Order: sequence, then C-alpha cells, then structure tokens
Amino acid sequence: MVPRYTRPEMEAIWAPANRYRIWFEIEALAAEGMAHYGLIPASAACTIREKGGAKIATIGQADIDRIDAIERETRHDVIAFLTWLAEAVGEDSRFVHLGMTSSDVLDTCLSVQLTQATDLLLQDLDAVLAALKSRAFEHRDTPTIGRSHGIHAEPTTFGLKLAGHYAEFARDRARLVAARAEVAVAAVSGAVGTFAHLDPRVEEYVAAKLGLAPEPISTQVIPRDRHAMFFATLAVIASGIERLATEVRHLQRSEVREAEEFFHPGQKGSSAMPHKRNPVLSENLTGLARVVRAAVVPALENVALWHERDISHSSVERVIAPDTTLALDFALMRLAGMMQRLVIYPDRMAANLESLGGVVHSGEVLLALTRAGISREDAYAIVQRCAMATWEMLGTPEGRSFRDNLLADAEVARFVSPAELDAAMDAKLHLRAVDRIFARVFG
Repeated sequence: MVPRYTRPEMEAIWAPANRYRIWFEIEALAAEGMAHYGLIPASAACTIREKGGAKIATIGQADIDRIDAIERETRHDVIAFLTWLAEAVGEDSRFVHLGMTSSDVLDTCLSVQLTQATDLLLQDLDAVLAALKSRAFEHRDTPTIGRSHGIHAEPTTFGLKLAGHYAEFARDRARLVAARAEVAVAAVSGAVGTFAHLDPRVEEYVAAKLGLAPEPISTQVIPRDRHAMFFATLAVIASGIERLATEVRHLQRSEVREAEEFFHPGQKGSSAMPHKRNPVLSENLTGLARVVRAAVVPALENVALWHERDISHSSVERVIAPDTTLALDFALMRLAGMMQRLVIYPDRMAANLESLGGVVHSGEVLLALTRAGISREDAYAIVQRCAMATWEMLGTPEGRSFRDNLLADAEVARFVSPAELDAAMDAKLHLRAVDRIFARVFG
C-alpha cells in the first residue's frame, strides 16, 4: 500500500522486523516445547532463547539486508532466516526447526499478523461506532426526508439514518471478532501435516503461548477457507464504509446540501474553481472500499491448493494481507474523523422535506381515507391523482400544495375534514417510534 494510505501502527505489523520477530518466537517456543517434553536438551532451548532473543531484539536494517543476501543465494526465505539465526545461536542451532517445515513458520506467523491487524481494526471500528452513536443521538429528532430510488419518500430523522449505519458497523464488529477466531490458529505439524517428526503436544504448546488454537488438521498448510472468510469479512466492512460514504456524497450535492464534510481553513476544493467544496473524503473512502473488496476473489481462489500443499497462495497473501488491512485501517479512521466533524444543516433538511408541496405525506393520507371508509384501491387513485397534480404543477403560478389539491377534491371532502387531513400530514407521525428504535439499536 502506498504511504499516503498507510498508518504507522498497521505498517509496523507487516514490516520485515516484526515478521522476523514472530518467526523467531515460533522457533524458540517450538524448541521450548520440545525441551518441556524431553525431546531436546533444556539447555539448548535456553541458548536459543537467550542468544537468538538478544539478536532478534536488536534486529535492524543491516540484519534484514543480511537475510536478504542469504535468500538471494538460497532462494528460500525461511532457510535464509534460519541461517542468519544460526550465526547468533551457534552449536545449539541444530535444535532449531527440528522436525518442522517452512509452512509451520510461515502460516503460524501469518495467523499472528492477521490477529494483530484485526485487533487494530477492532479499535478502528470502535472509533467509528462512537462517532456514529454520538451524532445519532445529537440528531435523533432532526427531521429529514427519507429517500427510495433517490426520490423523496417519507419523513425520517437524521439520527435514524445514522443509527442504521451504527447497527451495520456493530454487526461488522461481531463478524470481525468471528473472523479473527477463524484465522487465529497455529500449525506446527511438519511435512504434509502428519507430525511424523514432531510431537503434537509441541504444536499445542506453541499455539497456547501465541494465543492461538491448534489447527485440528493441517495438510502442511493451514486450510485457506479460513483466510477466505477473513478477507470476505473485511470486504463486507468495506462495503459498509462505502454505503455511508455514498450517503454523505449525496447529501453534499449542491442541490441537496443537507450535510457536508468539514472544510478546513485554507483547504482548496479545485485548482480552477475557488468556490468548490467537494466530498473528497467520502469519495476517497469509496475508492478504498474497492481495493479491499478486490482481495476477495484471490482469497477464494487460494482455497483450492494442490494436494497437501503448493505455494500459489503465497504470492497472493504477500500482497492482499498487508494491502487490505492497511487500506481498511486507514479507511475506518478516516470515516470516524469524517463523521465526528460532519457539518449538518437541519434547516436545509426541513426545507427539502417540504419542497415537493407536501406529497411526501401521501402514505398517511391514503391510510386516513381508508379508515374513513373508502376502499384502498379508490383511496390510492384519489391520493395519487392529487399528488400528481401537485408534482406536475410544482413551482408554476397555477401550482397548488398537496393539501390544497386534496381539499379541492370532492371525494376527499366527503370523507375527511381539514383537521383530519392536517393531522395526517403532520411529520411528527413518522417519528413516534424513534425512541423505541434507538432502544433496539443502542440498548
């Protein structure tokens, strides 16, 4: 991922130094597990921990360059690391990686990195949830028009809009917790996963120390359906980001102007048009969502590996694991900040709500006529007729409000009084369940 969309906390997880620290920890824990069960001398495990630990604790660019140089000769990343580690450990390095295979290190390391990344993403989601909850309660009773197909439908509140997004991200958080558990597994089972040269208790020991669960059955690699589900979950979260970003983009349109992104002092919207205030953050979030979703198909295709193992998945994961978590981390924090500072215009919302002459109250008028004794079919025809007359003459000198067209209709006048009609056209009718909905969403 390009630096522009990279936060240092997430970047550090995918940095070579962190990867090598995890590799060392897996190897050291495996040696300690073997020593614990009497499979290698305890002194060897202590030497590996002490000498190797001292080396890995100070790993720097010179060490990374040294490992890279060895890899250029061996054409094997894990062997290059083990060679570098042996230079520090000395004679007891013969007990490092005993009975293990490269995938034991690579796959277990990926599990650790994905759980580390997920813990950051969960914090990010908490920030988004906090921002949405705060703004939802702030505008719980702020009337606005609800839209379907982009067209005015019936009144709602801006708080209800935000509460709906809050509920979605709350579900996303639960999904991400489940996805974390899905990939939080370790495999230290050796070639083709049979434990031919290892004691299964060593895998259990390593897994417990790393906060992972042992993979019940590995084929030499951890099954990739786990990872496919993980990246699919990130994609669902990204789609939730885009849904909210799309809402903001619409509300900021010049013709709507119900809300807009905060415009910083000194900010410029266009190199050519000084008046421009563009929804650049939400547009950026829309693009980042595409990047995250793009990882899903490759992750799904990684599931079908040949036999007990191939490495067709490896190159894919070296790209999508850092890129998707980095992009989603950046997007979530950008979204949280955007919603915290979103500028909201209640007066404009109120004006838009009534901008179509009151036709948005047609549903309640329909119900009032049916309660008064008109069949639903006839009532629908009457209300639609009056609504279309309002719509088609809107803004002309001959145009009348929806209320006036209804009162001028003889069939309406026979069944509904002006007072009953006014009651049916009261926007507050649409808001009577707001508290109940909020209780469902926020508890």
